[in-house]
Amino acid sequence: MTISEYFKLTDRQAEQFAQLDALYRDWNSKINVISRKDIDNLYEHHVLHSLAIAKFLPFQPGTTILDVGTGGGFPGIPLAILFPECRFMLIDSIGKKIKVASEVAQSLGLTNVVCKQERAEEEKQKFDFVVSRAVMPLPDLVKLVRKNISSKQHNAVPNGIIVLKGGDLKEELAPYQKTAEVTPCSQWFANDWFSTKQLIYLPL
Repeated sequence: MTISEYFKLTDRQAEQFAQLDALYRDWNSKINVISRKDIDNLYEHHVLHSLAIAKFLPFQPGTTILDVGTGGGFPGIPLAILFPECRFMLIDSIGKKIKVASEVAQSLGLTNVVCKQERAEEEKQKFDFVVSRAVMPLPDLVKLVRKNISSKQHNAVPNGIIVLKGGDLKEELAPYQKTAEVTPCSQWFANDWFSTKQLIYLPL
């Protein structure tokens, strides 16, 4: 399965995506950011999953994105490859995870990525979107990052939060029934693994 089945890539982007496998295998052997048994599913479970955000919203050039709890760089790094004219800040409270994200970004030559070890409550800058993969319940995330959402609009949908989650989301979506938009990832990617995965967009 290749990323180019789902996205139109430049040669440079195709090359950067191809490099991810060796980079993450190497770093994962030193600092475990992806479970050992899952590293073989890197492209499907991590890279393509991250890119569901791009299927939902192709970011306009100049868009700024904060990736909260990025771990080893997901969804931020795949999105930064796909959107070289957007700016990404990847944050995580765990230093060794941010080290992996930072080293991978550097090896790929991504000049549109900044990686920082910090908690979401410490980040003061404004962004168009906050993205995240299953880091915490949505109400907790909203509380932490509401302050970071810029009022200037660049995109087809209003600024807000875009998160990737699986499982039963009834409870955490209850406060946002009228505003949250939920899209099954299986709408974009045919593989069975995506059948339980969902993208939630919440304008703020």
